[in-house]
Amino acid sequence: MKTIAVEDTLGNVKDYLEKSGYKVVKFTGQEDADAYVISGMDDDVMGMQDIMTEVPVIEADGKTPEEILSSLREMDWL
Repeated sequence: MKTIAVEDTLGNVKDYLEKSGYKVVKFTGQEDADAYVISGMDDDVMGMQDIMTEVPVIEADGKTPEEILSSLREMDWL
């Protein structure tokens, strides 16, 4: 089962992903997740803005939970 780390402020996204069958954990920047969903990229949320990551990082700003899941699928993450 894929694990997705989601920021606390995105409760609707967390609920949707859980109902879609994914393990969702609280985003702290320290967890080992297969993908990250964050509220925005304005802050250096992960404390490593200039470091490349090998897992998807989805910016949720302006997106529905359905669009976020679709983005993960389009990245061949699933």
